[in-house]
Amino acid sequence: MAGDTSTADNSVPVRAAVDSNVPAVPLVTTERQHAPAARTSAGTGTPASGESFYAAVGGHETFVKLVHVFYQGIAQDPLLRPMYPEDDLGPAEERMRMFLEQYWGGPRTYLEQRGHPRLRMRHIPFAVTPQARDRWLLHMRAGVDAVNLPPLYEATLWDYLERAAHSMVNSA
Repeated sequence: MAGDTSTADNSVPVRAAVDSNVPAVPLVTTERQHAPAARTSAGTGTPASGESFYAAVGGHETFVKLVHVFYQGIAQDPLLRPMYPEDDLGPAEERMRMFLEQYWGGPRTYLEQRGHPRLRMRHIPFAVTPQARDRWLLHMRAGVDAVNLPPLYEATLWDYLERAAHSMVNSA
């Protein structure tokens, strides 16, 4: 079931993909680089027991910043901006933030307000080409870099975002 966690190798919890076209990713890692902003268990450098990826990377404020920086890039992008039908990107920014927060173990606000994400279905009306995917990833990279996550968290998040972006391509 989407959103469930299971164990891939009996040590690393895995979050089931919200969209069946995007593979599951580790929810937390068993080891990571120590970062001052990351919450750890007794100074061990590992996430507190049972802590979600969302909480471990700083929660709401981390996702607000990541998504805001991403949408600053979208606002100036001549290829991607036309794919957002609303004059104001604020609602799209809020939806993306809610989706990412939910996916990574935060509040389930996205589901409560919009239902199942159905990512591919929601993107069908738009010609998502490899070039559009690469531009999306460029802006998302800026957002990820802006939040300055510890390396293993950054790698986990980026891996998911790359796979999600590749799965959205629907045009040549």
